[in-house]
Amino acid sequence: MADSHSPLTSTDRPHPDRRGPARPVYVIGAGPGGLSVAAALRGRGVRAVVLERSDHVGASWRGHYDRLHLHTTRRLSALPGLAMPRSFGRWVARDNVVRYLEKYAEHHDLDVVTGVEVTRLERAPDGAGWLLRATGGRALAGRAVVVATGYNHTPHLPDWPGADSYPGELIHASSYRAPGPYAGKDVLVVGVGNTGAEIAVDLVEGGAARVRLAVRTAPHIVRRSTAGWPAQRSAILCRRLPVPVVDRLGRVLARVSVPDLSAHGLPRPATGLYSRVREGAIPVQDVGLIDAVRAGRVEPVAAVEAFEDGKVVLADGSRVGPDAVIAATGYRRALEPLLGHLGVLDARGRPRVHGARTAPEAPGLYFTGFTNPISGTLRELRLDAGRIARAVARSKA
Repeated sequence: MADSHSPLTSTDRPHPDRRGPARPVYVIGAGPGGLSVAAALRGRGVRAVVLERSDHVGASWRGHYDRLHLHTTRRLSALPGLAMPRSFGRWVARDNVVRYLEKYAEHHDLDVVTGVEVTRLERAPDGAGWLLRATGGRALAGRAVVVATGYNHTPHLPDWPGADSYPGELIHASSYRAPGPYAGKDVLVVGVGNTGAEIAVDLVEGGAARVRLAVRTAPHIVRRSTAGWPAQRSAILCRRLPVPVVDRLGRVLARVSVPDLSAHGLPRPATGLYSRVREGAIPVQDVGLIDAVRAGRVEPVAAVEAFEDGKVVLADGSRVGPDAVIAATGYRRALEPLLGHLGVLDARGRPRVHGARTAPEAPGLYFTGFTNPISGTLRELRLDAGRIARAVARSKA
């Protein structure tokens, strides 16, 4: 593995006009997706160089809140060529994920160069491969590029009217670490995805005086594990079934395993589970939310509409005055500056192709980690890595 502080220099970077198979494949991003692809490429004898803008591998994982554990099992979350240690337990903690990624790069002897941010991709002047513009005026030539900068790249904070004048604390969930600073305080968590739900429970257990959870659309809630059977395995099976069938099965399972929380302000969703997944909303895996809502310790309220006179205005017209607002409102891919000019993004800024496929106008440009699969992100990154490596190896041949 390359030294974490060794930037590319003018003497070792490939010249833009250099031809032939000696050009490496560049992988942008040293998270699980980028490391997986680099290892899979190395396994096929293809030189891959991973470029990471931060100083470490797994930068996004290092920034997650302290409580975080994988919602997918240890066995189904390992990357290609290295199992996760049994000592990590079934549901792997954030710090152990970071340790695993560090060990993974070392185990596969990956060429990881940190402190280098790729700012723009262009087709190579000779028409063969890609030119990467990077910090420090670098120009790197590669025969293929894999973009693995991640689904959760840039925090998105809605442009709520009046938010600038709100006297309380307003942060994005990406800045939340632990409940200690909120002990004894009234906190509003905005957004009921997995992050918002888990932060709400963390606050309750950490001593917050009152925790409200602003909900725009009621989520599907599933048990992380039932009688030892993880929800992830059910999700993998469901991907092979038609959407209406999974929706019906999901309704039956919900009635059996999840209590009706309608009386507490969290009704069952009207749209089927897999229909919602196809719309981009995966189910919330319960890590204490159900019990907290039933006990009244987490109070679901209407969605946030605006901030006014020091209060938060909700969609039902009510107003609340929390000490702090934590917005679990998602992320943006932020790919436009890098490659928006190439015509490979859809109207929402997402890659139009994924995995082993490349766009006709951009041969040799691959993407991984830009979906939010019900079957588990790390599992899908592992599968993507193998497909991309095979595709690159075939193109070389």
